[in-house]
Amino acid sequence: MQTNLVQQFANTPEGQEAESILRACVHCGFCTATCPTYQELNDERDGPRGRIYLMKMFLEGEEITEKTRDHLDRCLTCRSCETTCPSGVQYGRLVDISRGLIEKEVPREPKDKWLRWGLARVLPNRQLFGLLLRMGQVFRPVLPEKLRTKVPPRKSASPWPAASHNRVVLALAGCVQPSATPNTNAAAARVLDKLGITMVEAPEAGCCGAVNYHLSEHEKGLERMRQNIDAWWPAIEAGAEAIVMTASGCGAMVQDYGHLLKDDPVYAAKAKKVSELCTDLGAFLLKQDLEKLKLNQSPGKVAFHCPCTLQHAMKQSGVVEQVLIRAGVELAQTRDKHLCCGSAGTYSVLQPELSQKLLDNKLKALTVDNPDRIVTANIGCQMHLETKSPVQVNHWIELLDQ
Repeated sequence: MQTNLVQQFANTPEGQEAESILRACVHCGFCTATCPTYQELNDERDGPRGRIYLMKMFLEGEEITEKTRDHLDRCLTCRSCETTCPSGVQYGRLVDISRGLIEKEVPREPKDKWLRWGLARVLPNRQLFGLLLRMGQVFRPVLPEKLRTKVPPRKSASPWPAASHNRVVLALAGCVQPSATPNTNAAAARVLDKLGITMVEAPEAGCCGAVNYHLSEHEKGLERMRQNIDAWWPAIEAGAEAIVMTASGCGAMVQDYGHLLKDDPVYAAKAKKVSELCTDLGAFLLKQDLEKLKLNQSPGKVAFHCPCTLQHAMKQSGVVEQVLIRAGVELAQTRDKHLCCGSAGTYSVLQPELSQKLLDNKLKALTVDNPDRIVTANIGCQMHLETKSPVQVNHWIELLDQ
């Protein structure tokens, strides 16, 4: 694709990166076949190829309107298009860059602006989110139905193992997971303990930065990344062998720390090391001796939902399934595995109607074989799926913890 960026962007690092991504696109349109929003809306501007043209027009100085931004807002950033693209177009980076720049050029309506501001302040704040969630759970029975479905029932965590082993890995508690699904990391720690591995959380580590960064608050997102690096660094220096991610949404962000902070003179080398150590829990377990994790009792037929961040961003499609099969789990058949469930971070709040359509489609695809339960690998997907799921929804590691 030929480009002619305006001077305003041409000489900036983000503009130059965006231009190199644009030039990789050959207009083939393969991406439209696997784009959830294009499949639902049948509008070229709501597919990757059309959005690439809209972003190109903006970077070349053409007028951008609220309607243009609406088409970009409707993108899930699921990155299914990246898996499909034969030219390796890094669409996720392009849309992050363009959204950040457009946010400065086209003011939002006050209602939309304040909603996004609120999400960026509440979700990454572990204590505040936990407090609000507990209040919601207390008053859940009297909440309006639409709001009640958004509030998950209160869950408890299994005890963390007391043993200490020579092999140590780091984990990220994150922002939403500790209060919404507290058993996820506890179950992972117990499973790893059976393999002679100690999993530890750094208390000072918080949100991975994804919420702020994907809401176009790039500097705030980078600040959170630096805080996590500082929190993890003593354990890394002490020999922690990996940063094991139990939420693929966070994993997709942490694996990009090295790229996003490559020009930071203080953090570039550390960020690169953190990204190298970052691995999804499934990928980490697949390299271990899983004989000790074989289940004594069948959990029934299980449908696995592979989050977009796991299959398209972290490129780990099929990995968790291998772990579950080796542990003796019977996997149910599913359809349209590449399509997003509609959670996509804050998407379910900012684009509720489209998100619900995608959720309905995904649940039909996951329950075609009448599973006894659904498991997934990301907190956002888990919470979104269980709002309408006819069967129980868990993180997959909870099966192995049994």
